[in-house]
Amino acid sequence: MLAARLSRTLLQLPGKTLSISNGENATKRTLLFCSTSFTSIKHRTYTSEVDPVGSKAVLVTGCDSGFGFSLAKHLHSKGFLVFAGCLLKDKGDAGVKELDSLNSDRLRTIQLNVCNNEEVERAVEMVHSSLKDPEKGMWGLVNNAGISTFGEVEFTSMETYKEVAEVNLWGTVRTTKSFLPLLRRAKGRVVNISSMLGRMANPARSPYCITKFGVEAFSDCLRYEMYPLGVKVSVVEPGNFIAATSLYSPERIQAIAKKMWDELPEVVRKDYGRKYFDEKIAKMETYCNSGSTDTSSVIDAVTHALTATSPYTRYHPMDYYWWLRMQIMTHLPGAVSDMIYIH
Repeated sequence: MLAARLSRTLLQLPGKTLSISNGENATKRTLLFCSTSFTSIKHRTYTSEVDPVGSKAVLVTGCDSGFGFSLAKHLHSKGFLVFAGCLLKDKGDAGVKELDSLNSDRLRTIQLNVCNNEEVERAVEMVHSSLKDPEKGMWGLVNNAGISTFGEVEFTSMETYKEVAEVNLWGTVRTTKSFLPLLRRAKGRVVNISSMLGRMANPARSPYCITKFGVEAFSDCLRYEMYPLGVKVSVVEPGNFIAATSLYSPERIQAIAKKMWDELPEVVRKDYGRKYFDEKIAKMETYCNSGSTDTSSVIDAVTHALTATSPYTRYHPMDYYWWLRMQIMTHLPGAVSDMIYIH
């Protein structure tokens, strides 16, 4: 089945074909040469039956900006009662103010740091007290809050590894565990925002990859456990949307790079040299200026996961290039994918 899907996908890719003859039997074979510009699969059409939204309640974390901000507004427009968890609500963040400016009883921003046990528990209490019938529970949880960084293993401090994991992985686990009683009562949905880098590793991204691989494993385990209880668990794995999520600005990249270099052990600075270090930072700057600025495919995937009668286990809002690379890196022997992408 996978082979058939890959074949269909390859045949849909733009490119050129070349027919070659076999001298012995004069048969021809057609080779496909794909161009570097890949057709997008971001705007996938979801056609499965959809449950009525009614006044179902959904909590989305990380709504100050990026995916979370767009999701909160979109789900509200669909009729959901949306609790938008915002890290910077207490500080009067611009994104929070814009959400509050809608002045809707169905969109409520709440202070929520997923790393803080007390704030998570307060969020549970607030949602519980806001529901018309708490015994019927809360329909959906979208674990979107996340941070990212970059740097090769020897350039990255243990503090950085822990900081990224505390938000991306343990924050997801903490929030999910706290809301599961409400979700179980509703036989609702858990939607975890992972990444294509939760399925395939990438140089200089180990702190982020580790946490997203963890989110994938946690989601699978939770899906197995929740299946007999009627709660459905989905994972959304966006491709490169750095340009759309405000994770990095040129100033932030340079600030991270300066701090990283200043804190490196002398032996590491001496062995690698500043030229090598600067080349890696320049690569990251180029990568951060790439990617899609249209987040609609991610929004559509999350909406389908929350509303479809039979949501998918995994959603892949990404360009064909990244989708195909992910298939190669996860389904072919490591030696093959290394030869293509690493060596």
